[in-house]
Amino acid sequence: MSDSLWFSEVVADKLRFYVYRLIDPRNDETFYVGKGTGNRVFAHAKGDIDTGEEALSGKLQRIRDIRQAGLDVIHLIHRHDMDESTAFEVEAALIDAYPNTENLVSGHSSDDRGLMTVRQILERYEAEEAIFQHSAVIINVGRLIKKKPSIYDVVHYAWVIDVKRAQSAELILAVDRGLIVGVFIAEIWLSAILENFPEQENEFPNRWGFRGREAPDEIASLYVGRRIPERLRKRGAANPIRYI
Repeated sequence: MSDSLWFSEVVADKLRFYVYRLIDPRNDETFYVGKGTGNRVFAHAKGDIDTGEEALSGKLQRIRDIRQAGLDVIHLIHRHDMDESTAFEVEAALIDAYPNTENLVSGHSSDDRGLMTVRQILERYEAEEAIFQHSAVIINVGRLIKKKPSIYDVVHYAWVIDVKRAQSAELILAVDRGLIVGVFIAEIWLSAILENFPEQENEFPNRWGFRGREAPDEIASLYVGRRIPERLRKRGAANPIRYI
C-alpha cells in the first residue's frame, strides 16, 4: 500500500457512500469497519482523521504501531455505490461479523436489529416493557459487554455524557440489545482520566465515568430483564446515552 493512493473526483462520484475495512498486515486481522465518501478510507488508514474517538483509542494505537513497524494498513472497500442509510446498515452488519474490531460503538441500528441468537430475539420481543419509577441514565453497552469481566466494568467508564443530567439521575441502567441488564447507583461522576480511575489502561479527558454500586434488589428487580420502550430507542442513533 502507498500513502499516495487516492480517489479522483470522478471515482469518488461513482463510489458515493461506501463501507470499508481496515486490516492489520501483521496478522490479517480486521480491526476497524467504517463508512464514508471521497478519500475518507485513506485518511482513516493513516490515522489522519478525527472520528470523535480519543487519540489513545485502540484503533489509533493499532494504526500507529503498524506504521512504526514500517508497514501500511490494508484497506478494503467492502461495498460501494450506496446511499447513506444503506451504508449504515452494511457497516453495522460488518461490525457484527467482525466482533474483535476497535469500533467503540456497534453501528447504526445494531442494537435494534443486529446480531442475536434466537433466544435473545425471543427474550427481547417477549420481554415486558420497563415502567420507569426513577430518573435514570440509559447506557447502551452493546458489544462492549463481551470485553469486560462484569457489567459494572463496562458501564461505569467512559462516556461522552451531559454530566449535570447524569449527576441528577437516580439510576444508571445498562442496556444490551434493547434489554436492561444491569442497574447501578452512581455515587460520583469523574473525568475519565487515570488519576481518577487508576485501574484503567487508557484515559479519555473528554469523557466521564462514575464510581458506584449495584442497586438494591428491590430496585433492580423493577428493571432487569425489561425492555426499553420504543420511544427511547432512536433508530439509527450512534450515541449510546439516553436520559429519562
